[in-house]
Amino acid sequence: MLRQFLAGWLVVLLAACGILSEKTVDNSQWSASKFYIEAKNELGEGNYSAAIKLFEALEARYPYGRFAQQAQLEIAYAYYKDQEQASAIAAADRFIQLYPHHHNIDYAYYIKGLASFNDDQGILGYITTNIIRQDLSERDAKASRESFESFKTLVTRYPDSKYTPDALQRMAYLVNALARGEIHVARYYMKRKAYIAAIRRAQYILEEYPQTPATEEALFIMASAYEELGMTDLRADTEKVIKKNFPESVYLTDSGSLVAKPWWKIWE
Repeated sequence: MLRQFLAGWLVVLLAACGILSEKTVDNSQWSASKFYIEAKNELGEGNYSAAIKLFEALEARYPYGRFAQQAQLEIAYAYYKDQEQASAIAAADRFIQLYPHHHNIDYAYYIKGLASFNDDQGILGYITTNIIRQDLSERDAKASRESFESFKTLVTRYPDSKYTPDALQRMAYLVNALARGEIHVARYYMKRKAYIAAIRRAQYILEEYPQTPATEEALFIMASAYEELGMTDLRADTEKVIKKNFPESVYLTDSGSLVAKPWWKIWE
């Protein structure tokens, strides 16, 4: 009997908890500033989904005015923090289209760049970055290019923006990452004995990313490919370029000649 009594009370308590958990706050009388303050509080506490809902409710209830405009920017940031990169980019784009002359437009471009910069974050991004240690250059370059373009727009149009210094640093990283990505492709062609394709990819690196560290290996790949194709004159010319620009290159032996066996051949 006691067991049945306790079981009954447990059911009642669970039902009560369910009712309480489903209870929603009546915000029908909230002002725009009240919506904004509550949303910012949720954002500050890391409750990004709740913050987004409140910002969206603010926009719907009060579509005009400074609170609605700022809410759109905050939504982009909240999506970014919640690792919803596509939604963050869409929100930033929407703000840019609606308010191209807004005094915080630089922030919209910055958030857009950040979202693309971290395009594959989340659990999969965490695994590749922190466990497998795969760097950005080995992933899809599309997000990197989109991120670079957003940051480029920011620093070009708004050079005095407080976000410009960080954007410039990220741009430098992205350029190097894109160049390394092309190196990965050139290495693949070498392993597949597609020497002409490897040369073309290396030349592309030299043309598009001439000031990056990847140019050293690009030259070495070109020289190695020329060697495999029996183009000794072109190989010799490329070797001279390496010696002139990278006299301490890891691809040169102590005597100053190119190393005989590329490291990637250990996987052939």
